[in-house]
Amino acid sequence: MRRQYAGGSQMTAPKSRVPKYGAGRTIVVKIGGSTLGEGDSTVPDIVELWNQGVRPIVVHGGGKVISDWVARLGIQPEFVRGLRRTDKSTLDVAVAVLAGLVNSQIVAEFQAAGASAVGISGVSGGLLQAELLDDDLGYVGKIIKANAAPVEAVLDSGSIPVIAPTALHLYPSETGEDRILNVNADTSAGHIAKAVRADQLVFQTDVEGVLDARRRLIPRMTRGQAMDLVSGGIAAGGMIPKIEACADAVSVVRSGHIIDGRVAGALLACTRGEDIGTRIV
Repeated sequence: MRRQYAGGSQMTAPKSRVPKYGAGRTIVVKIGGSTLGEGDSTVPDIVELWNQGVRPIVVHGGGKVISDWVARLGIQPEFVRGLRRTDKSTLDVAVAVLAGLVNSQIVAEFQAAGASAVGISGVSGGLLQAELLDDDLGYVGKIIKANAAPVEAVLDSGSIPVIAPTALHLYPSETGEDRILNVNADTSAGHIAKAVRADQLVFQTDVEGVLDARRRLIPRMTRGQAMDLVSGGIAAGGMIPKIEACADAVSVVRSGHIIDGRVAGALLACTRGEDIGTRIV
């Protein structure tokens, strides 16, 4: 059962969009890709923002679903210095799952909730452009440029962009080499937030926020303090790319947030400026 945030509520989409608090603001929300409502913001929370006139941009992951399909197809995982190597077979599965299965499922959820949503990937219109992060890792990309135009076009149409984290491979080493790269979803969200000059970047997680060495919530920190947590080894695992993305984005974006998406209404509370999770400025 999902917890309920005292300042928020789960709401169904009203029949008409009425401008309310925050109308016109652009907010990038990173959610997981395997499910909605388990560790992520719920569709009703994001639809409520859309109905208030906020311009939400959704970036999703899907690592668990990719792993499930890779195993189902009998592809043996390879690791290089602890990182998963993306060979051609794994890339094909990742692209199919992220830009196809997961993206379409999330778009369908928004449509069913009464919102207009359009699914695109980082390859669409050259939204995300990348080079190889490390030859040993295969088709894993390092994002070097983001193009806001495809996202702005969807926003201007009145729809919610739902973005799968793939990128255009700018420098293939040989003719005919795959022009798509797999990129980190958290990092993708940060680059997109900067490109569209978003007002807020929000990461939905399955923890309370960023914790200090004593496992206490850090409610607010600067980008320098955030990076000190990474360099000092206090932040670890999947929290690292989220902190790095926030720290990088706040050079342009007003604020970055890492909150507990399991709490119903947490996203709405965050966008209202209430104290929840960790804010990076």
